[in-house]
Amino acid sequence: MSKDLKPSKKLGQTNGKGRYIIWGVLLLTLSGGGFAAYRYSTAKPVEVPTVSVRKGEFTITVRARGEIRSTRSVVLSAPQVPNPRITKLAESGKPIKAGDVVVEFDTAQYENYYLNFVTSARTVDSEIVQTKASHKITDEQDAMNLMTGQYDVQRAELEASKAEILSEIEGAKNRIQVGLSKGALEQTKASVKSHDVTQQADLERLDSRKSKTIRDMDRVKGYLSKMVIRAPSDGILNVMPNFRAQGNFGQTPPAFKEGDNAWTGAVIAEIPDLSEMRLDLKLEEVDRGKIQLGQTVKVRVDAIQDKEFEAVLDWISPIAQLTFRGMGANEKSFPARATLKATDPRLRPGMSATGVVLIESQPNVLLIPNKASFLQAGKPHVWVQRGAANWESRPIDVGKRNENDIIVLKGIKEGERIALENPAEVAKRSKKL
Repeated sequence: MSKDLKPSKKLGQTNGKGRYIIWGVLLLTLSGGGFAAYRYSTAKPVEVPTVSVRKGEFTITVRARGEIRSTRSVVLSAPQVPNPRITKLAESGKPIKAGDVVVEFDTAQYENYYLNFVTSARTVDSEIVQTKASHKITDEQDAMNLMTGQYDVQRAELEASKAEILSEIEGAKNRIQVGLSKGALEQTKASVKSHDVTQQADLERLDSRKSKTIRDMDRVKGYLSKMVIRAPSDGILNVMPNFRAQGNFGQTPPAFKEGDNAWTGAVIAEIPDLSEMRLDLKLEEVDRGKIQLGQTVKVRVDAIQDKEFEAVLDWISPIAQLTFRGMGANEKSFPARATLKATDPRLRPGMSATGVVLIESQPNVLLIPNKASFLQAGKPHVWVQRGAANWESRPIDVGKRNENDIIVLKGIKEGERIALENPAEVAKRSKKL
């Protein structure tokens, strides 16, 4: 059985002597399903912020910031050239036509290399011609020596054939001369063979130099052919960040610009396909276990406030990404991606957006704001308005809660007005003013 205790005078009412008498807050606790009632009033009513108990959809969500990206993009990368330096770069965010120049790299150094190699190739050609001429002279001299040696052998043999009509001494001398002539002829043949080997080695060495020079020349020529990158298709150009550019630690690196030194394979720009877009998210570590693939994501783009986009979560990284913020402060997050179901002509890659992942939804439940629930004796209560200045403290059974609302299972009804602040504390503040 409950019992209301009411003050004999309203709070703040004056007596006949002109003094203000303030009556305290009266609280009645009822065991087992009872309630506590509190009534206060003043000469000047105190305004307590209230809200109406409502029915609606209860949702549990995960919010994350991210950027809009194109699902398919044509990536334009720096060529396979050592230390490419950008001398011309098209403006980011502007429409571009197929065949238009997107980026040009410095060619002066490689043009000098090419000229040097051309000169070297011509020099080697001249050396080859000169060497072949020298070899020709040597070959003619060797031929003369060989012919002379053969003649000497034949003459010595002829002289030796006269041994029958000459003295024994002269015959012996002639036979010795035959041996010497044959020896000289063999030496001449060996010299000719040695000259042939040497000449072949000289020509091979020169041919090798020429081949290397031509390869270097062709390589540099290939570099020069890659120094201009043109758009392969129509679209909107998006210049990418230069991750090697100096900037404030922890901040997004600046985009590539004219005069920057790129590196082999560096992604300089992209031409996104705007017909399909996605939201790249970074999920907090505490939220990683709450979400699943296929969940709906509501997307709000900062630059397009008048429209909400719907997306589907289709990828979550299994590995955390560590972001260094400096001074020993690091942030851990999980990259994720949600593909938009519909696009808008105003969407552009790189736009900042907020994604709200729907974790759970309960329709048509009784809801009150979080700050409308107060703990009394360790249990949740609400202050229910009874007239302009009367308040009733009533226990409630609650269910799940999110960042803003609580589900009420029992204790109040839809449409009842409840206080967002404790009426007694509001009255105390009013008294002090």
